[in-house]
Amino acid sequence: MVERLDEDGISGREASLATSERLHALERTGLGAESDEGMERFARLAAHLLGAPVALVALLGEGRLLFPGMVGLEGPWAFSRQSPLSHALCHRLAVSAEPIVCDDVRPFSLAHASSAIDGLGMAAYAGVPLTDDRGNVLGVLSAIDTAPRAWSDRDRQALCDLALACRGELRLRILTHTAHKVRGRAQRAFERSQLLLRAADDLADTTGLAQVRRTVKDLLTSDLEPAYVGLVLVEGERMRRVIDTEYPSSMDMAYEEYELSSAWPTAQAVRTDTLVEVPDTDALQGYSPQARAAFSLLGLSSAVCVPLPGTRVPLGALVLGWDSAHETDLVERAMLRSLAGYTARAVERAVFVDRRVQTAQAMQQAMLTDLPHIPGLEIAALYRPAAQEDMVGGDWYDAYPLPDEGGNGAVALTVGDITGHDIHAATLMGQVRSMLRQADMDYSGHGPARVIAAFERANRELDVDASGTVLHAHLRPRPEGWLLSWTNAGHMVPLIAKEAGSAEQLTEHDLLIHPDVPDWPRTDHQRLLEPGSTLLLFTDGLVERRGQDLDAAVFHTACMLAAGTREPLPALLGAIADEVAGDAHDDDVVLLVVRLADGAAA
Repeated sequence: MVERLDEDGISGREASLATSERLHALERTGLGAESDEGMERFARLAAHLLGAPVALVALLGEGRLLFPGMVGLEGPWAFSRQSPLSHALCHRLAVSAEPIVCDDVRPFSLAHASSAIDGLGMAAYAGVPLTDDRGNVLGVLSAIDTAPRAWSDRDRQALCDLALACRGELRLRILTHTAHKVRGRAQRAFERSQLLLRAADDLADTTGLAQVRRTVKDLLTSDLEPAYVGLVLVEGERMRRVIDTEYPSSMDMAYEEYELSSAWPTAQAVRTDTLVEVPDTDALQGYSPQARAAFSLLGLSSAVCVPLPGTRVPLGALVLGWDSAHETDLVERAMLRSLAGYTARAVERAVFVDRRVQTAQAMQQAMLTDLPHIPGLEIAALYRPAAQEDMVGGDWYDAYPLPDEGGNGAVALTVGDITGHDIHAATLMGQVRSMLRQADMDYSGHGPARVIAAFERANRELDVDASGTVLHAHLRPRPEGWLLSWTNAGHMVPLIAKEAGSAEQLTEHDLLIHPDVPDWPRTDHQRLLEPGSTLLLFTDGLVERRGQDLDAAVFHTACMLAAGTREPLPALLGAIADEVAGDAHDDDVVLLVVRLADGAAA
């Protein structure tokens, strides 16, 4: 809640803002009413982390407020990048020299004294003063919302952490300006402040734990030059290392898990929630033989373990090791603690994403059909998830005996791709699969086009809102072979390979499925398949790749199908997926293949 300041209190503190010492310190920052890349980044990060439409780095100059960093300002302030002090709510709040967080500033008389209410549309305010090393208030890092909001504890902590880094950069600029004899040291500290900004940007884009570890390693390697960077997380009463699957370490594999109560420096850092240093190998004598063996295996001489802050207890520890003696100074320790905070948030996000992905993949796998046994047919399928672990798609296949066909061996075949790459797409896939099965039962004796049309009507009327592509087919035995009836709703073309070694694409298709597309006639197509033929249905994950010609990939698939008419179907599908899709496919890959036995079907 915003504190009420009487006029005497305000006047006294405003007088302190006009002291020559404070103004001289502000001048030495080199900042004014012009855009500054570093301050702009702090404003962007404040807006991003707190989800606020307006964020400012506002410096309290002589008689005016300066905005070297800002996001979301409009009107004259956006162009002049300054405002008279008498019109600045940030100035009024900063005189307290304490963080201010207010869910709704409008009821307070202090707020009514400022044109910031009208000029910014300010309703909620969170601000942290920026001071020099003598406690002089240089300005404010603030986030502003145009509607009342309840700032969370995480919002407050994020703004305070960011203000700490911003305050550090301001102080470093002052030092750089005045102390030439320590210029090298100040420059290194400044670079580490920049490293924290890069860390906030880079870690915000990470999605998996291995990626978090690689990002932190890349950030630290160029600055502190550690020989090893590791990430260890708490799992119940145990600790587990995050393995870098691209560059696995033999030590990480050998000592992947250990008890939280064990004598490892990482475990000590987590238990005590303190930064633990191992300055040299002699200091290892107080730790377990396994910890000493791990140091030896990595060839390390010194290390530091920094706890990753969590809501109640640390999430784990960040580990840096050097192959020579290394002692961290105050600046390094402060930087590592700030970096650990950014890393902890990235870990929480990665764990959340990993759990959603695992749930979606488990759901997706559970919905993939057990293939039926149909006399005269050999049926096989292959499903491979996207190489990118956080990409969960709505690709599926289905095969089941058609109902009410007198047990003559008729079978329904489906391959589809629901729009999206998340758990929602996987859920919709399951609904669509069940609805198509129901439609086949309700419209027994009708062709696939009638089944798809029935599904589309239910999709709209029940507000399922599924969209995507699907190929639905019926395969019925005939004396001279098998009759294939199919309808293609915008899906990849099916392929037929004859026993003689030639292949054909069935290119007929209609529009894709979308709830907003009006009723569109669906078309049944028919083709008599000769004994010994092979039918392949697949999703676009097999052939669609950035920089790759789609038609050429489909043609290559057809050639492999034609050349493999005598190969076992599982081996054939694996070879096609390996060669056409490769290891780095960006989407799920689904293949469903049916081979007709030699001789007449019925």
